[in-house]
Amino acid sequence: MNQPTPAIVAQAAVRRLPRAALLLFCLAYVLPGFVWRDPWRSADITAFGYMLELAGNSTSWLDPRLMGQQPDVNALLPYWLGAWALKLAPGWIAPDFAARLPFMALLTLTLAAVWQGIYYLARSPLAQPVAFAFGGEARPTDYARAMADGGLLAFIACLGLAQLSHETTPAVAQLCFSALAFYAVAAMPYRRFGPILAGTAALLGLTLSGAPAMAVLFGLGSMVIHLLDRSHTSREDGPPMRWDRRWAWGIALLTLMAAGLATALDLWHWRIELPPLKWDIWHGLGSLLLWFTWPAWPLVLWTLWRWRHQLFSTHVRRHLALPLWFALVTVAATLVTPASDRALLLALPSLATLAAFALPTLERNVSALIDWFTLLFFTGCAFIIWVVWIAMQTGFPPQPAANVARLAPGFEAGFTLLPFVFASLATLAWAWLVKWRVGRHRAAIWKSLVLPAGGAALCWLLLTTLWMPLLDFARSYEPLVRRVEAVVKPAECIETFGLKPGLYTAFRFYSPLLLKAAGTSKGCAWLVIDKDASFMLPGVVNPAQWREHQTLGHPREGEEDLVIYQRASRAGF
Repeated sequence: MNQPTPAIVAQAAVRRLPRAALLLFCLAYVLPGFVWRDPWRSADITAFGYMLELAGNSTSWLDPRLMGQQPDVNALLPYWLGAWALKLAPGWIAPDFAARLPFMALLTLTLAAVWQGIYYLARSPLAQPVAFAFGGEARPTDYARAMADGGLLAFIACLGLAQLSHETTPAVAQLCFSALAFYAVAAMPYRRFGPILAGTAALLGLTLSGAPAMAVLFGLGSMVIHLLDRSHTSREDGPPMRWDRRWAWGIALLTLMAAGLATALDLWHWRIELPPLKWDIWHGLGSLLLWFTWPAWPLVLWTLWRWRHQLFSTHVRRHLALPLWFALVTVAATLVTPASDRALLLALPSLATLAAFALPTLERNVSALIDWFTLLFFTGCAFIIWVVWIAMQTGFPPQPAANVARLAPGFEAGFTLLPFVFASLATLAWAWLVKWRVGRHRAAIWKSLVLPAGGAALCWLLLTTLWMPLLDFARSYEPLVRRVEAVVKPAECIETFGLKPGLYTAFRFYSPLLLKAAGTSKGCAWLVIDKDASFMLPGVVNPAQWREHQTLGHPREGEEDLVIYQRASRAGF
C-alpha cells in the first residue's frame, strides 16, 4: 500500500534547535567576511566604485556610471543601498565597511526568509508525516519548525554561499529578494500582510537588482502553482483557510508591476549565452554544480526519489513544486549566463528546502555516513588552515611557509590578538559540537546537518580571521596601488588609460593621487595604463611625449600588469 507521504516522524524527533544557539550560529556566519577586510578585486570593489560615484553625486542615480561605463549587472537598488549607507554613516566608520552594512542586513534577512519559507511549506497538509494508528506522530507546528531548522542548516552548509554572500554586489541583493519571494508564496495560505509585503518587495527588488527576467519567471511559476494547488490548509492561530484564487491574481499583478518597472527603467538587457558543446565547458559547469551546492545536492536527489510518487501525482504538492520551480529556473539561468556562479547562488534557498525534505526519510546508516564524511572533511580543512597560519607566524613547518612566500611574494604576516581569539573559540566550539553529535541523546531530524553547517561556518570563520591579512594581500588592489605610488611619488596626479573599473576605484580609495584621463592634462608627469590596452595608446596620446618607465604587476604573478610611462620632458630626453 502506498503511503500518503514517505515521512514517518515521531514527536520525539522534532525537538527544536535551541533558539539562542541558532541565532548565535547565524551571527557567527554573517559577520566574518564583512569585517576586518579590504574591498576585494573584481566585482566587490567595482560595485563599491559605483556606490562612491553615487554618494558623491558624480553620476545619475537612474544610470550609474564609473569611468563612463555602465555596470556589468544592470542593477540600481544594490548601488543605491551602498550609496545611502555612505551618505548616512558617521565619519568614524570606514567607507568600505559602511557600504557593507546594508548587505549584512540583506544576508540576515535572507536567512530569516529561508527559515520562514521552509516552515510554511512544511506546514502544508501534504507535507506532514504519516499519522500513527495510536498517536505519537509529530505535531504539525513542531514538525515544521524542526524542518525549517534543518533547511536553514543545509543552506548555511552550502559551500558556494560563503564568499559570494559576503560581497557588496547585486548578487547578494538578488539572493535576498529571491528568498523573500520564496517565503511570500510559501506563506500565502497562512498569512496575509506578511506575504503581500514580502512578495511586493521581492519582485520589485529583484527587478531593481538586475534580475527582471527572474522576477517574472518566479512570479508566473508561483501563480500557476497556486492555481493548481487546491489543498486545504489551516492557520496556526485561526480557523482553516481554503484555497483562494485571489492570491494567484495578486501574484500576477505583482509580476506585471515588476515587468512594467523594468520596461520603464530600461532594465531589460539579455545576456543569454548558450554554452558551446565542448567537454571543458560542460565539465566546468558540472563541477560548479557539484561543489557549489554541496552538501545539499545529494539530499535533493534523495528527496526527489523518496517523494517521487507525490511529485508526479495529479495533485500538486506545494512543498515540492514551489522549490523545484525556483531551482529549475535558477539552474537554467546558470547554464545560459556568463556569471554562472552568481546565478547559481539564487538556487541555494530552494535547494536547501528540497534537502530539508530528505531529512524525515533518511536511514540511520546514511545519516552516519554524512556525519563521518563531514567530520573528516571539515576537521581536515580546519587543521590545514591552522597549520598554514602557524607557518606564516613562525616559519615552521617550512613547506607551508615556502608555499605562502611563493604564492604571495612580499607578504609579511603579523599577529593580531582578536582574530586569534575568535578563531580559537570557534575551534573549541567545533570540538564541542562533534562531541555532542556523537553523544547518546534523543534523535532530532535536523541532527544530520549540524556538522555540515558547523564545519562550513568554522572554516569560513577561520579563513576570515587567521588568513584575512593574506587574503587581503592576494585579493585586494592595495598592494598594486602602493607599488605604483612608490614609483611616481612625489607626483600629485597621474594620467590613466584602460584601467579596469575596479582598479580605478582602488586608486581613488587607497591613494591621494589625482586621476586624470590620458591626453587631458599636461601637468601630470606620469601615465599609467593597463598592459592589455597598450596597443590603443597611440590613438589617445602622442607617443613622442612619453617614455616607458616600468612595468608593474600585482604581487600575485601574472595579475593586473600595469605599464608606467614618464613624460619625456621630465625623463631627461
